[in-house]
Amino acid sequence: MPRIYWNIYWNILGRRILGIGIDFETPKPVSLIDRIIQISTKPDDVILDSFAGSGTTAHAVLKQNAADGGNRKFILVEMEPGICGDITAERVRRVAGGYVNAKGEKVEGLGGGFQYCRLSKEPLFDATGAVREDVRFAQLAEFVWFVETGTGFGTRANSPLLGVHEGVAVYLLFNGILKDKAADGGNVLTAPVLALLPPHDGPKVIYAAASRLGAPRLQRERIVFKQTPYALDV
Repeated sequence: MPRIYWNIYWNILGRRILGIGIDFETPKPVSLIDRIIQISTKPDDVILDSFAGSGTTAHAVLKQNAADGGNRKFILVEMEPGICGDITAERVRRVAGGYVNAKGEKVEGLGGGFQYCRLSKEPLFDATGAVREDVRFAQLAEFVWFVETGTGFGTRANSPLLGVHEGVAVYLLFNGILKDKAADGGNVLTAPVLALLPPHDGPKVIYAAASRLGAPRLQRERIVFKQTPYALDV
């Protein structure tokens, strides 16, 4: 179909889902991307779209998951802030959760969800994979919380205890959060450092530069130790 017709198609679709008309230069129909996903992916694959635009890829992934019970995931990248927040994310949110179209008709959601992330102005890690020297505790805490829980970090922590997620306490020892009261500024998990941490009567995940606690002590304290920066990946 000629490009002008696809532009008209997306303009109509944009009004139906978002209530606004949008003119993208190279819009893609959901049916096309859905067919590509159907014939080229498995139910647990991850689909990457580096030029997300209006979010058609995510729409198609959710549609295919709903059709065959799959658990495909998507990663969308969109560099234009106005498009990313107001169009891409909003479209995926409505398609997943349901919406009322321009005609006042209720459209059921396809299910699923997503995490909206923004790139930091500067990377947290240097070229060797180490945490940059100028990274603050709050910056790394936000990233650790996301890696561990897959959810947004709502507050700026001033404590090694970042929070409790589904019964598991998440701790971060970094950048002198314990005011240099222990070895290496409190960045190493030792028995004295453990005694300083806010208590939690349950399982714990502790991110630190190193641990001097033996396996029996970690097991007894219900601690999973994760070494920074090596455990920090998504």
